[in-house]
Amino acid sequence: MRLLLLGTGNMAASHARAFQSDPRVDLAACADVDVARAEKFAGRFGIKKSFGVLDKALAWGGFDAVSNVTPDRAHHPTTMAVLKAGKHVLCEKPLAENYPLADEMTKAAEEAGVINMVNFTYRNVAALRKAKAMIGAGEIGEVRHVEASYRQSWLVGHHWGDWKTDPTWLWRLSEAHGSKGVLGDVGIHILDFVTYAIGMMPVSLQARLKTFNKAEGGRIGEYTLDANDSAMLSVEFANGALGVIHASRYMTGYANVLKLDVFGTKGAIGIDHGMEWTELRACTGEDVHTQAWRRVAADPVETIYRRFISAIVDGRNAEPSFRHAAELQKILDLCFAANTAMQIP
Repeated sequence: MRLLLLGTGNMAASHARAFQSDPRVDLAACADVDVARAEKFAGRFGIKKSFGVLDKALAWGGFDAVSNVTPDRAHHPTTMAVLKAGKHVLCEKPLAENYPLADEMTKAAEEAGVINMVNFTYRNVAALRKAKAMIGAGEIGEVRHVEASYRQSWLVGHHWGDWKTDPTWLWRLSEAHGSKGVLGDVGIHILDFVTYAIGMMPVSLQARLKTFNKAEGGRIGEYTLDANDSAMLSVEFANGALGVIHASRYMTGYANVLKLDVFGTKGAIGIDHGMEWTELRACTGEDVHTQAWRRVAADPVETIYRRFISAIVDGRNAEPSFRHAAELQKILDLCFAANTAMQIP
């Protein structure tokens, strides 16, 4: 399977290592609008061809599939061009900047009949797959309540560098630079985490988004710091269960942690997932009477990268698909529209 890596920025190295570890894949080429960066990346990973223009790569055509690791705002135009050329696509999240664009990409992929998947990386967490299986098997009964959070604190600590001087982080705070804030950046991850685990999408929601003042005049250099820093969703799921889903870059003490607790009529299950550790626990059976929680083991799972290649080989699309990502984007769009609050007199 010959693969083109589109975009050679921060995330591209992870994609390159993952695909090069799969013996079925030949990482045939890379492309980036920054020609020098593409050439340097090609040399680093032993990639034979590099391009500065996607059109030239498509004209060459020596690949079967594309891993799209471009910035968020470039996902739509680049993916549409790739789909028109009949190539399979794994696209980074979010699929697009809004639902209409994501829906257009989804329909184009389905009409082209190509494999289309979105890189929701936390699908690679074994504990999440195990929790989904347990919930699906009825081990906690009917889901009644959900609590979930995506916790970061790089606006507080310098564990990833100083955001005030690093464009890598500053662009994530600026809507003009393509950011949808913490909601679009990591909120979509925790939303996928939740909906995948319980097997249901929200049917209604309330949302609050908050942007805090972080610099004099609300800007640093060319960056206007207007993207949301904290997001909170109150949702109802298809079976009537309620949930609270939130994300923030001000959760001091947490570098990058996802938490999920699902409570049901017969038990509960919880996941804590950090950068170097994961804990899955459950309170089921007789333990619900004593509130005892027990750790649950989870077997390793196949990564999205490998499942993308397997889907191409098998000729059957796998999840998470463009369609699923578009439905999540619809929810995010509604959060911006529903960002209101009742003042207490």
